[in-house]
Amino acid sequence: MSQVISVRVDKETAQKLDEIAKETERAKAFHIQKAIETYIKEYADLQIALDRLHNFDDEIISTREMREMLEL
Repeated sequence: MSQVISVRVDKETAQKLDEIAKETERAKAFHIQKAIETYIKEYADLQIALDRLHNFDDEIISTREMREMLEL
């Protein structure tokens, strides 16, 4: 089930969105939905990376060690 959410964007962003919608022959809502989905996924990845960065129990390896492990 979908939910209606209203957002305000500046004039330039609205114009770019209009252009993209026309070029792709897709609704603006489609592009807004995809942009939000992408942002949420990237935000989740960022949180995982930050959690790992702040986990002092994780082993840190050098670039050289990583290349050796990957046989590069």
